[in-house]
Amino acid sequence: MQNIPSVDLADFLSDDPQRKQKFVNEIGKAYEEIGFVALKNHFLSDDLVDELYKEVKSFFALPLETKKKYEIEGLAGQRGYISFGKEHAKGKKEGDLKEFWHFGQEPTKDANLTEEYPPNVQVEELKDFNHTGMEAYRMLEKTGIYVLRALALYIGLDEHYFDHWASNGNSILRPIHYPPITEEPKGAVRAGAHGDINLITLLMGASTGGLQVLRKDGEWIDAIPKEDELVINVGDMLERHTNNKLRSTIHRVVNPPKEEWDTPRYSIPFFMHPRSEMPLNCLEECIDEDHPKAYPDITAGEFLHQRLVEIGLKK
Repeated sequence: MQNIPSVDLADFLSDDPQRKQKFVNEIGKAYEEIGFVALKNHFLSDDLVDELYKEVKSFFALPLETKKKYEIEGLAGQRGYISFGKEHAKGKKEGDLKEFWHFGQEPTKDANLTEEYPPNVQVEELKDFNHTGMEAYRMLEKTGIYVLRALALYIGLDEHYFDHWASNGNSILRPIHYPPITEEPKGAVRAGAHGDINLITLLMGASTGGLQVLRKDGEWIDAIPKEDELVINVGDMLERHTNNKLRSTIHRVVNPPKEEWDTPRYSIPFFMHPRSEMPLNCLEECIDEDHPKAYPDITAGEFLHQRLVEIGLKK
């Protein structure tokens, strides 16, 4: 396998039970084997994608002192701006070569949450930035819920098992700017080798190159989706919840060849988190004699806190 498998959400959404099952089988098998797929026919329109990139590029082009006023102390990077080099991969000291922004959940009135999410930070200089970001957030959340429905069926759960936990969940949309590289990086890459914390990650912008995925045999392969595809991968929460049945695969964003150092890179991952009280206990459907329970019980909120400390965003 030299590239990640491609799947079509239109199969799952069709009225044909065979096409629907085909999607369930394909995505389930891919997530058992490599933990990544490229997904076409998601809910993001081309116009919305173009608009979002326009707004994101405009924000990162603002002067640093303007961006810095949106870096809110005490929020552990949950909302607003996070400056260059602040985050590092688990177990690494060097900060990643990136700056980014966080949009978070704006719950519906009937959400009945047990926690309060911090409000999103409003950018005064760009009147459409927040509105466009949240529109994309909703479409990615909708796409993610359908992917989780397919995975629920694959595991042998009720199709809507994840709906409550993922709707109004603690998800994050993260536009990232990897600036041009101006000097030989000292041990740092655009994003160090890591697994994601959350249930699943939906990534826009992987088609610009640099994203690599670690295969089971230890070889790194390039993840190159088509222009209109999202890259979607399993995160550590889902791997844990499925007792390692679905794989959270290590991945990284490597620095480009020297002749391309002057090229910035933008990517926009959506980290799909559940509500904090979701139990991540290993599912009984994924435990048997050959696969004994691998992890102690924990909630999504407890697990998230643990990991934010490990990657340097929380003290």
